[in-house]
Amino acid sequence: MNEITVSLPDGSKRSLAAGATILDLAASIGTGLAKAAIAGKVDGNLVDLQTPLADGATVEIVTEKSPDALHIIRHSTSHLMAQAVKQLFPQAKVTIGPAIETGFYYDFDLEKSFSPEDLEKIEAKMRELAKADLKIEREVLSSADAIELFRTMGEDYKVELIQDLGAESVSLYRQGDFVDLCRGPHLPRTSLCKAFKLTSLAGAYWRGDEKRAMLQRVYGTAFADKKELEAYLARIEEAKKRDHRKLGRELDLFSFNDEVGAGLVIWHPKGAMLRTILEDFERREHLKRGYDIVLGPQILKTELWQRSGHYENYRENMYFTTIDEQGYGIKPMNCLSHMMIYKSQLRSYRDLPLRFFELGTVHRHERAGVLHGLLRVRGFTQDDAHILCTPDQLDAEIKGVLSFVRDVMGIFGFDYEMELSTRPEKSIGSDEDWERATSALLSALKDSGREFEINEGDGAFYGPKIDIKLRDALDRRWQCATIQCDFTLPERFELTYVDADGEKKRPVMVHRVILGAIERFIGVLIEHFAGNFPTWLAPVQATIVTVTDNQIPYAETAFNTLRAAGVRVQKDFRNEKLGFKIREAQLQKIPYMLVVGDKEVEAGLVAPRFRDGKNLESMTPEQFIAFIQDEVKSYR
Repeated sequence: MNEITVSLPDGSKRSLAAGATILDLAASIGTGLAKAAIAGKVDGNLVDLQTPLADGATVEIVTEKSPDALHIIRHSTSHLMAQAVKQLFPQAKVTIGPAIETGFYYDFDLEKSFSPEDLEKIEAKMRELAKADLKIEREVLSSADAIELFRTMGEDYKVELIQDLGAESVSLYRQGDFVDLCRGPHLPRTSLCKAFKLTSLAGAYWRGDEKRAMLQRVYGTAFADKKELEAYLARIEEAKKRDHRKLGRELDLFSFNDEVGAGLVIWHPKGAMLRTILEDFERREHLKRGYDIVLGPQILKTELWQRSGHYENYRENMYFTTIDEQGYGIKPMNCLSHMMIYKSQLRSYRDLPLRFFELGTVHRHERAGVLHGLLRVRGFTQDDAHILCTPDQLDAEIKGVLSFVRDVMGIFGFDYEMELSTRPEKSIGSDEDWERATSALLSALKDSGREFEINEGDGAFYGPKIDIKLRDALDRRWQCATIQCDFTLPERFELTYVDADGEKKRPVMVHRVILGAIERFIGVLIEHFAGNFPTWLAPVQATIVTVTDNQIPYAETAFNTLRAAGVRVQKDFRNEKLGFKIREAQLQKIPYMLVVGDKEVEAGLVAPRFRDGKNLESMTPEQFIAFIQDEVKSYR
């Protein structure tokens, strides 16, 4: 065959000489496209520019503006970083260096610990290598030859990877003096790595195994141009200011203590108040929607966890103990107790749906390396609920939860995205039940009118789920709400109801959380609001500030009046300058400062000042109470 024909995304076709590459196709369309091309997409698969085309293929030219470009740029930049490290630290052994959502990383085995100064040197060397405009070339070797090559180079980790692949051949990428094992694709030249920054250092076990070598992980990010990079770095700086761990200390909300244990939160008075406000809000919202509040024990017999499938599929995340020679599991979830409540009496179809809600504290064994402030802990409280309904009621119940999520996220000012996670490899239940559950969630998502993605193989072990990811003020995504559809556990626990025909039927169970883990949600809220909580949510809504000691008796009376009316108020009667006390209240991000001087005492008023410095008209304590109450109502 001397000629091939390929299809373009717009449906048009192009004829090329046999053996033509992606770059040849781009050149046949236009010199500008050939210059802009960085890779190709053949029948949906990303490939290098030099990949030969087959007759009948559907081909897309990938440029820096394409959705797939960022992944390729970042992956190529990770290789550029590894090359720079090898030139600066020849004794370093390279392992893996993938592109990730926020950039890339590469793990190195090196006796010397990298320092921040080393990152600057590595970054400078990367710029030097990029400027050298080295050609990035792909080659395919037999696995035996590749193993011999990397063994000669002393790259033991690459040898292990190839051996574990068990393939006849592997692909390598070369750029100058650097060669790496990789599937690709990559940029055609190092000069196309134009905008990058090394961001941080961390430790990482080889292949995530705590028994293997501890490696040094260098993180970085890369973009198509410097403007995008600068905008990203500005967001990172803002994120550092909003870090909930930093603000948690400054606002005296919570702490962690090694003497207590890793991943276990200690709530301070203001943090506990914030949490109480959230939990009270949750109870009100659930009661309005027909949920019954329930409460289950912290530990349940091991046999129950075996029956549910948790012991087989989830026990590595659980804690177990023995009492009076009987095994118990500390609950990582609340569903078992809720099923026991359902089973406590005979149920009719007329009783359904039943919606059991619990602010249930659970414990899960998380590795020390993944613990992260409030966002990843070992002990946390979920706003957990289980809906037991007939199959005919399932669609309406799922839609009811989606509506609940929409209402609550609107109150907190979050937009969100949704995805449907399907059956994982490690799961229980029949194919038929999984199909019914997945179809029910899919139907409700389609009817919601919102876009959603499919996340293959990431469902719970007992059923598929809808995951809802919040978008915060910095456009970051946070997993919080989830809706899981489960036909399997009702079967395992022999849950039944008597239907209209007098026959016993099996209910369906919907597992769902709205905020998710209260700890995690509070961490997200702190960063979303940068600690400036809206008045209804602020643990301290106002502070009364005196100008001199002369005003203390009146200020004390005003304080008691506000507190008796339910305003969360504190007082600052210290013998300090007024400006100093106001500045401290602003740093504590308290919504209102109520200044009391001689003029206010004489008139029976307080002078409110908002935390941004705006002064309000003076008013009586009773008027301020009404003002606060109106503001709080506007958020609900």
